[in-house]
This record gives sequence, structure tokens and C-alpha cells, in this order.
Amino acid sequence: MATAAVEAQATHVDVLIVGAGISGIGSAYHLQEQCPGKSYVILEMKDTFGGTWETHKYPGVRSDSDLYTFGYRFKPWVGTPIASAQAILDYMGEVITENGIDQHIRYGTRITACNWDSKTNLWTVEATAKGGQKVTYTCNFLWMCQGYYDHEKPYIPEWPGMDKYKGQLIHAQLWDPKTDYKGKRVLVIGSGATAATVIPEFAKDAAHVTMLQRSPTYFYCSENKNELADRLREIGIDEPTIHRVVRAQIMHDQDVLTKRAIEEPDAVFEDLKALIRAFTGVEDFPFEPHFTPKYRPWQQRLAFCPEGDIFRAAVAGKLTVVTDTLETFTEKGVRTGSGEEIEADIIVAATGFNLLMMGGIPFSVDGQPVDWHETVNYRGMMFTGVPNMCWVMGYFRASWTLRVDMMGDFVCNLLNHMDKIGARRIDVALRDEDKDMQLSDWIEAENFNPGYLMRGLKLMPRRGDKPEWRHNQDYWAERNEIPNIDLSGDEFLYDGQRSKARAKVAEPA
Repeated sequence: MATAAVEAQATHVDVLIVGAGISGIGSAYHLQEQCPGKSYVILEMKDTFGGTWETHKYPGVRSDSDLYTFGYRFKPWVGTPIASAQAILDYMGEVITENGIDQHIRYGTRITACNWDSKTNLWTVEATAKGGQKVTYTCNFLWMCQGYYDHEKPYIPEWPGMDKYKGQLIHAQLWDPKTDYKGKRVLVIGSGATAATVIPEFAKDAAHVTMLQRSPTYFYCSENKNELADRLREIGIDEPTIHRVVRAQIMHDQDVLTKRAIEEPDAVFEDLKALIRAFTGVEDFPFEPHFTPKYRPWQQRLAFCPEGDIFRAAVAGKLTVVTDTLETFTEKGVRTGSGEEIEADIIVAATGFNLLMMGGIPFSVDGQPVDWHETVNYRGMMFTGVPNMCWVMGYFRASWTLRVDMMGDFVCNLLNHMDKIGARRIDVALRDEDKDMQLSDWIEAENFNPGYLMRGLKLMPRRGDKPEWRHNQDYWAERNEIPNIDLSGDEFLYDGQRSKARAKVAEPA
């Protein structure tokens, strides 16, 4: 009786999208365009759209990918390549309004459980809406676009003596825009993309900024403009064409850089150093020890520096870089492993985030809890043992949105294919040829090894040693592979049967 009551109160849609960030909004657009007959809702726990661009409010927050590729395929970007969070939110707002997506979004709705029932071939999604009201949705297909990290609890190491510090300690992810740092001594702990963003902003008004890093990061310095886009505009080319051509140019250049980073990492580093010298005007800029990483370029994300701003702050004497371990906090700041005390009025932890698989939502299939690490990931999109669901995970070396667009095509093709053959359930499963396939952690450290990913690997699904059973992080390969996936391949089960077996059953006697 209780189950019947829940079902009677549930709102049913064909597709339920989780998250109104860059992935969820892009996926909704593709669903509307390619599957116009499908009903859908987007559930978003925040009170507005934007995802990561709404979470982060630290000074200078901006993209570290160019917007010609981070922007959607279907909507031309007309601003500077590296854009502020507000500019990105404005762009997303236009996509939502122009396409009527807003009427499908349910803000302030936090999902508490997702449960699959094989008897009905439905997902039941339980959630809490604004005011604490319990709401229930059922759907045929679940499209997970919630991102990959915890938006509420960032990663802060358990440093000794944190309770001794008398100043203000805040993680960049939890930054309050009302915080006044003008004329104050600011210590930033960390050296990645967030540090590269906040430090030049702090340096404008702070008394002094110190960056304490355990190990250096690679930085890519460039002007915040695209000469090809500017030239095409100058000669009167229309924006959709500019968007398409500039995207192609950027992706070509990134492909070349990615391959060179593997084949000739030392030469790539020399190129990066030459850019730093050019933007600072210092021919003998000192790279040792603070700007010489221990890993090759692109094993972790390159931190983008428009106009070489962080290095110009160092040359101007507004930034001091310390490469050392943090031994303990003190009343006035921190003491490093070498014994140096760094005094600061404000300490900002730019120490990254906590990876959070599926937003931390409990999942079950026919009453059995899903342990994602026990599943095998199909092309970084679907999971063995979890029906009628797709998960958006973008690229680390290319813009996230490139995969959002590509997966939008894949999911819509899959949904239309299921309608065509009359299937209500889709599973991915290892084939006979995959029986003895070695399974490993989701990604190998040699490929990509930032701290948040290495810390969270046991939360992630496993990968195989064949292309179908891994997210290879290679846009340039996937742009050909994913559009050409054979939906009748043996890795797909429709209503519990592989396509060949299903086809035999369907044949007339």
C-alpha cells in the first residue's frame, strides 16, 4: 500500500536530468532538439542554475578553458576567450531563456535516493524540495549531469595547529565576497588553477601575497584574445561560422600540444618558459625552484595565466612564492618544514576539492545498493549493472562542454533507437571476449594524476584494457569513435537481450 501511494503521488517524465550546470543545460538542449517528443525535468539542488560557476565566488573567478570550446556547439561565444564566472552565467542564462528550458527546471530540489525497479523498468527518484517537502519522480531514463565534486565540502588537509591561528582561514570554494582583504597580508596555500586565478586579484589591493606550494605547477601564459576570431569578425564573417572555425583551430592546436607534452615534454616546458619571459620582460626569470614541476606537462591541468598576470605580480614584488611543506599553523600564520614562519592576516586554502561520485546520492538496483567501484564504466558514460542511465564526465585536457555536446548526441541516438526497436531497458554488459579482461582503477596515474582524483579513485568505477571500457580522456579520438558507436553491438542489452539474440526472436517463423 505504501508503494502504491508513492507511485500515485509521483511525477512521471520520460527523462530526468540531474543538475542545472553546464552539463545539465546542454543536455536539456540536445534532448529538446533531437527527441522533441520526450518529456523531461531538471532537478537542481541550488536555487539557481550554473553549477560550478555559481558555487565559486572567490576574487577573479574565471574559466581556465577558452570559451570557444567551453561554450556550447550550438551557441556562438562572442566575448574574450577566457571569461569571468558572471559572463559564463549570463551565457548559460541566454541558452535557458532562448530555448524555454527554464520551465523544466526545479530549483532547490535535493535528491535523496535513486532506485531502479526492473519490474516496471522505471527509476524512482526521491527528493526534498524547498521548505522540506518530500517529492517523488519516476522516469524511464536518468541523465546524471551533477558534476564530479562536492560543492559544499571542499578538501582541506588536517594541518597541525589550525586552532592556534588568530587570523581568518577560508577555503577558496567557500569564499565570502564580502571579505575585505585590502591592505592585508594574504597567504594562499596551493598552486593550481584556483591559486593562479585568485593571486593576481589579491595582489591588486592586498599589502602582500604569499603563495605556499608543496610542489610547482605548469602555467600557460597568453593574451586573452583570439586573433583568428578577431580577424574573421573584422572582415565580416558571421558569428556561427566564426564559432565553428575557431573551435576547430583551438582543438587542432590543443591536440598538437597534448601529443608534444607526451613525446617531447622538455621542449614543451621550454616553450612555456619562453612565454613567461615574454610577458614579464625578464629574460633571466628564475624558474628554479618555484616554477619547475616534478611531472611532465599535462599530467595535471595547465593553469592558464592571461597576460602572464601571476608572474608579473611576482616581478613587481607583490607576490612571494615559497616551495615547502606546511609543518604547522601558528598564531600569526604558518611555519614551514624548513622553519620559516609566514605571517598572514588571511589564509586562503586553494587546496582543491573532494571528488563526489554521483553527487553522493544513494543508488539502488532492485533493492541492492550500487557500489560504483564494483561497476565497469562503458566509455566513461554508462555502468555495468545499472540500467537506463548515462553519466556526463568531461575532459581534463580539453573543454568539459565538448563531451557534453557529444554525449548529448549519443544519448539522444540511444533513446531514439530504443523507441525504434520497442525496448524499455538498456544495459551495458561485458561481452564474451571481455571475460578475462584485466580491470583497473578508473584512470592510470601516468595519464592524469591530480590529488583530488588520486584520493577518490576508490569511489570511481573501474576500467578495462579495451577502448569500450574506459574513459580515455582523448577528445580527438572520441569525436570519431562516439558518433560511430554501433548501438546493436554486443555490449548493449535491450530488455535483457543482446541485439543479435533479440533480432532472432523477432524474426518470423
